[in-house]
Amino acid sequence: MGIIKVENIRVYAFHGCLIEEGKIGSDYRVDVKVKADLDKSSQSDELGDTVDYVHLNKIVKEEMAIRSALLEHVVERIINKILNEIILVQKCEVSVSKINPPIGGNVEKVTVSRKKKRKI
Repeated sequence: MGIIKVENIRVYAFHGCLIEEGKIGSDYRVDVKVKADLDKSSQSDELGDTVDYVHLNKIVKEEMAIRSALLEHVVERIINKILNEIILVQKCEVSVSKINPPIGGNVEKVTVSRKKKRKI
């Protein structure tokens, strides 16, 4: 087994409960961590034998482009799509951070993280 991380994926998106958030948008940071069997790829040196982090990045960008009121919903969609599309992934953890959230204070970011295992 092994772990692949794609960290600090920067995306501009339009999530949030406020109408203004859907119009103005905000900066987001997404971190993805997957656990997979990397034994074959460590020997073969073939991209087809591993989890392609380009594919992980693509999934994040696609799901971040779909507006949601809650970050929890976005995180769940990203996790489910990773598990559905990348069969090698056994466990997935995703964190989505909204940078400078409009919550009436000096807050750097708010983050929602979830993890899920593949059902056998």
